[in-house]
Amino acid sequence: MPDLIKQNYQQTGGSTNTNALGMRAMQERAYAARNAQYLLLKSPPASGKSRALMFIGLDKLRNQGIRKVIVAVPERSIGSSFAQTDLMKYGFFADWSPNDAYNLCTPGSDGSKSKVSAFVNFLDNDEEILICTHATLRFACDQLDEAEFTNCLVAIDEFHHVSADGDNRLGMVLQDIMSKSNAHIIAMTGSYFRGDSVPVLKPADEAKFTKVTYNYYEQLNGYEFLKSLGIGYHFYQGKYTSAINEVLDTDLKTILHIPSVNSGESTKDKYKEVDTILDSIGEVLSQDADTGVITLKRASDGKLLKVADLVNDDARQRDKIVNYLRDIQTPDDMDLIIALGMAKEGFDWKFCEHALTVGYRGSLTEVIQIIGRATRDSNNKTHAQFTNLIAQPDAANEKVTGAVNDMLKAITASLLMEQVLAPKLKFGPGPKGDDKPAKAGEIKVKGLKKPSSKRVEDIIESDINDLKAAILQDATVQKTMTGTVDPEVVNKVMIPKVIQEKYPDLTEEEVEEIRQHVLVDTVLSPAIEHVGNKRFVRLANKFIDIDKLEIDMIDKINPFQKAYEILSKQVTAPLLKVIQGAIESTRITITEEEVMILYPKIGAFIQANGKEPDINAFDPLEKRMAEAIIFLKNRKRQSMSNG
Repeated sequence: MPDLIKQNYQQTGGSTNTNALGMRAMQERAYAARNAQYLLLKSPPASGKSRALMFIGLDKLRNQGIRKVIVAVPERSIGSSFAQTDLMKYGFFADWSPNDAYNLCTPGSDGSKSKVSAFVNFLDNDEEILICTHATLRFACDQLDEAEFTNCLVAIDEFHHVSADGDNRLGMVLQDIMSKSNAHIIAMTGSYFRGDSVPVLKPADEAKFTKVTYNYYEQLNGYEFLKSLGIGYHFYQGKYTSAINEVLDTDLKTILHIPSVNSGESTKDKYKEVDTILDSIGEVLSQDADTGVITLKRASDGKLLKVADLVNDDARQRDKIVNYLRDIQTPDDMDLIIALGMAKEGFDWKFCEHALTVGYRGSLTEVIQIIGRATRDSNNKTHAQFTNLIAQPDAANEKVTGAVNDMLKAITASLLMEQVLAPKLKFGPGPKGDDKPAKAGEIKVKGLKKPSSKRVEDIIESDINDLKAAILQDATVQKTMTGTVDPEVVNKVMIPKVIQEKYPDLTEEEVEEIRQHVLVDTVLSPAIEHVGNKRFVRLANKFIDIDKLEIDMIDKINPFQKAYEILSKQVTAPLLKVIQGAIESTRITITEEEVMILYPKIGAFIQANGKEPDINAFDPLEKRMAEAIIFLKNRKRQSMSNG
């Protein structure tokens, strides 16, 4: 199948150039907010979050009265990102110099007595920097009073591991530290979406954080080598291992993530899956005893490939290959990494060209982390690719509804990435009679409401991608991607309901203001095209002058039309009918709000076709209008019987 998304970049170098202090653009932006007690840093993989923390941490130690810096990472392997770094040679006032004795990201249990004791001792001695895992931080806090973190900076890398869920121990630890001490907090993440199933922070806690965002488009557009990114999906039938070679190109440096053993795509034998994948490529010749690298002879031409198996649970074997991967210097050092739970967040293999994932991932955060493995800038590639290999729905399979849901969720992740990767634009109302062209980077939309409160402004400015994630993960919204729901129902009924659920404190007018901005940003940001000096948007297969946009026009556009177009063109008619049938079987009862929107369209349909919509029609929208007529007739019948 073709890519659902193809984004091109201008290679400006803006995200890699440094200022007089040795800071890249994202780091400079973060450093400007260094005085904040609570700082939330959202920026993509490879943007330099670890070094940004070093700059801010050193300033807090030297200039803000902070006595200790504690860095907590999710995996031991990520601890190396915070090792000794010479910053003074680039113009900064101090070097980052942690004592190796207080780098607790070493082999052994994260809750071992020695690591916990070292953590506790650190708070009482003169050392300034400690690096540990999230788990070690949790275990240490079991023996500490949170007040002991007074005048300390606690930095949480990959912050989405924190959760407002009452069972999330890291979240509870963080809440206790914030409530019982004056500790400073820096939260860092490459993909922070409150649209995931459990919020990362409670709204009251999140409001305390100063947010610094460096978006994906800024990062990738400012690279030196990377020109484009493609995101697509591919269906398979039967076992995925028999279809893997349809999408696995071993000429590309690839990370292959096989499915969880608990998923429907898994054969339940992960080791056999790895063996089958290797056998489908060629012949295993050897495995290096010192590094764990597997040498594979490709069947097609005899080329020797280097493979890393991160699925193997043997701790000694895994440590060998992880250490090897950490020291990779050239593209020739590795060709293929096969992983299950590893090689996602914080994993740095800049030469990776293709992230291939089998099966739907339940978290948008996880999907975006995986994509980030392939989007580092490197001189061996000009294009990065993410491919999701997912099971094709089968009408004969009793699990067809689950397969359809997984497929729609996979497409959802791609649509969200399209939004995240698009250039950030500013939208404003275009007053009547104002024919002046919009400024560069600004789009006027006639009828678009201005934010009426600071709260609405902040949501539009900082949280719009989080809100899009929540909308796209709504089960009812996802079912609209097959063209079965009128666009105005999506835009005026379904989307406002999600906004109201996420922000229950907003007034009806504020919800409408946010709804309009979410809609124009979703529809327009990825759709702008340049023809000479004019800008156009492609809406419903028509090119429209960008200076003539109106909110009423956009309200009639399905914001997920692109997904439906891909589906309807690339799957067979019988398969599309299976997909739509599975959705129909679980559809919610038609609502009065939807009927009110469909009512005038029914009249137009009857006038144009000389008949009422048919409940058995193949066209899903005609069928939905017929359901609306049945609803109205039932309502009239009930009214007469009650009258």
